[in-house]
Amino acid sequence: MNVKDFDFYLPEELIAQNPLQDRTSSRLLVLHKETGKIEHKQFTDLIHYLNPGDTLVLNDTRVIPARLFGVKEGTGAHIEVLLLKQLENDTWETLVRPGKRVRPGTRIVFGEGLLVGECLEETQVGGRTIRFEYEGIFNELLDQLGEMPLPPYIKAHLDDPERYQTVFAKHRGSAAAPTAGLHFTEDYLAMIQEKEINLAYVTLHVGLGTFRPVSADTIEEHEMHSEFYRLTEENARIINETKEKGNRVIGVGTTSCRTLETIASKHGGRVEAEEGWTNIFIYPGYTFTLIDALLTNFHLPQSTLVMLVSALAGKENIINAYEEAIGKEYRFFSFGDAMFID
Repeated sequence: MNVKDFDFYLPEELIAQNPLQDRTSSRLLVLHKETGKIEHKQFTDLIHYLNPGDTLVLNDTRVIPARLFGVKEGTGAHIEVLLLKQLENDTWETLVRPGKRVRPGTRIVFGEGLLVGECLEETQVGGRTIRFEYEGIFNELLDQLGEMPLPPYIKAHLDDPERYQTVFAKHRGSAAAPTAGLHFTEDYLAMIQEKEINLAYVTLHVGLGTFRPVSADTIEEHEMHSEFYRLTEENARIINETKEKGNRVIGVGTTSCRTLETIASKHGGRVEAEEGWTNIFIYPGYTFTLIDALLTNFHLPQSTLVMLVSALAGKENIINAYEEAIGKEYRFFSFGDAMFID
């Protein structure tokens, strides 16, 4: 399949620059995957499409202030570093800008010497492996020196960093938010549970794999970057019991979906408590082993995320839904509106 088959024109003004004041006040496009029928609702209507016994699976990762600004030791040249993945205690896989200034052996100084990074090697995807030196606790220094790593298409300043965290964010490690979860408030989650709909949690630390553009001409040539995931025994039990009772497992976000499909594909459609690394790439032709429905945001043209939702709902249905969403001026991407595929 050609990557260009998943292209569409998106007016720039539809890219949401700021989060809505009330998380639940976004719009909701409901796409029925069997018929292609589309409904236009508000996010708070989601509860009417959920049945007692269903389970919503949310990604409880927490975004770290992963964007660091430093200077090159010796020259004072400005360097931006984005932390992607912790490899060992003080060694990280990163993206750097401008990359031409950072070669193996380059040292970068942050916070007037509170933190110093040394480039160890260049990586396949144009990144750098950096080892950090510091005194004290790394996470405390990161909170002091780092900034929230908003996607490059968001130009506006984010006044409240917590607005780029889900209300259930728990485990630090993501370089980006699992944005489908940003629509929920604690009150709305409580309403869902009152309807006897279960909540279960996975952890997937969102990294480069979710957002790296597809550089190959054909989908089959693209390789996903690995991201760390974890599922606990209690959450595995909730998910398996849901399926055993004939109820639906509903992924909240593509990250939850990819995590569940990674695990279930190894265990015959069931899930087990485990942790590891996944580079699963879901595109049309993929057979889902666990996920029945998906809540997601609207994604970038030609992205792996558009390919994932096309695998679930059909490419024609997705392109039609996106065209209708554009025509009705839905808000796109991280701070945008939501889509429910059932």
